[in-house]
Amino acid sequence: MTPTLIWILVALVAIGLYLSWTAGRLDRLHARIDATRAGLDAQLLRRASVAQELATSGVLDPAASIVLYEAAHAARQAEEEQREVAESDLSQALRAVFAEPAQVEAVREAPGGEAAAHELTEAVRRVPMARRFHNDAVGAARRLRQHRKVRWFRLAGHAPFPMAYEMDDEPPAALVDRAP
Repeated sequence: MTPTLIWILVALVAIGLYLSWTAGRLDRLHARIDATRAGLDAQLLRRASVAQELATSGVLDPAASIVLYEAAHAARQAEEEQREVAESDLSQALRAVFAEPAQVEAVREAPGGEAAAHELTEAVRRVPMARRFHNDAVGAARRLRQHRKVRWFRLAGHAPFPMAYEMDDEPPAALVDRAP
């Protein structure tokens, strides 16, 4: 073997190892996206469940109960294509129902209301964090997938292009301000 051929083989092995490492990194990022999406789905389901439970508890006035129940029910039953809109509608309904601190106090004063208010506060706080974690993972995968080496060598395989989860997730001010 000639020294030139040996150097060519060494270079090809090094390139192969680098591409394999990059493909593994991309695979780990896609797994992270799946995990963060599952976490986000769990937090969204928890928020909708707590809101629906609170709406049917009889603690809220009838109009607020109907608005909150319908938004929570729509968020739980939404198809994947409409889920971001339904979750944004639930966020808006929560802000409308709990716009005034007096409404939060009324919930807290009802039997079992302190626990319900605390659970709702925790649920509305965790949704933005879960969405941020998911969107950060999506951003990292997108940045890596935009590199030429990933596109040229098709290192992403057949994995779909990751999409960020965009929704209105601002919590009601009265719940966040009064949180213990």
